[in-house]
Order: sequence, then C-alpha cells, then structure tokens
Amino acid sequence: MTSTTADSFPPLHRSLRTPVACGAVFGVLQVASPLAFPWLDARTVYALGIPLIAAVYIGFAVADGRRHVLVVESAVVAAFVVVAAAAVTGSAWFVVAGLAGHGVKDIWQHRTQFVQGTRWWPPFCAAVDFVAAALIALAITTGFPGAF
Repeated sequence: MTSTTADSFPPLHRSLRTPVACGAVFGVLQVASPLAFPWLDARTVYALGIPLIAAVYIGFAVADGRRHVLVVESAVVAAFVVVAAAAVTGSAWFVVAGLAGHGVKDIWQHRTQFVQGTRWWPPFCAAVDFVAAALIALAITTGFPGAF
C-alpha cells in the first residue's frame, strides 16, 4: 500500500493545493458575507455576489487582449446577472445554481485556458464557488434560521 505524500502528486496538483485551500476558506467567508450587510436579507447579498465574482473574468479578458474573449466573458457575466436577478425574488436555489454554475465555468476555464493568464485563479474561484454553494444548499435544506 502506498502512502500519499506531497511528492506523489504531480507538480501541477501540488501547486494548486494552496489556491484551492484558500478558496475553501473564502467560500466559508462568502457564506458569512450577509453579516456585513445586516440591512439586506441573505439572498440579496448572495445574489449581488454572483455577478461580482463573474465580472473578475472581464478584467482577465481585457488583460488577455483578444476581442472574442472579451465578448464571450461579457456574455457570461450578463447570464450571471440574470441568474442573480432571479435569485433576489425567486427561489433561493438560484443562488446555489449561480454559484455552482460559476464553479463549473471556472473548471472549464482552468482546463481550456480560454482566457490566457489566469494561472491559479480558476481553481481558487472554483473552490470558493463550490464551498459556498454547498453550504448555502445545506442552509436551505436544513432551514438554518435567518439563512433565507
């Protein structure tokens, strides 16, 4: 039986461990973000965060410099704005879907490098998105007080 040590992982996987771990921490912090805005309900705070995190890729697209990348990333952000708007007045599950959808987009970005120069950002952001989506889904299903 072999043990799994840091040396047994390929260099790429070792180099992503820190961004993913930090992303998980930020995912927990994102779930706590409504505490910073007590005058808004949690669903609104989460919904506002969805296009905000998606818009980071517009900055990467500008840095990339290719017009088609900027167009695609702007369209993606527009789609996340629609999901966020639906989350404000619709089902809280739109928040979970928006975060999970962004996590999937991050994984796709990491694998394809569609936007050049993102380096460690997609794995970090995917971890944020998936941790936040999972914790919010848990809060919805368990009826956590004040969550929604």
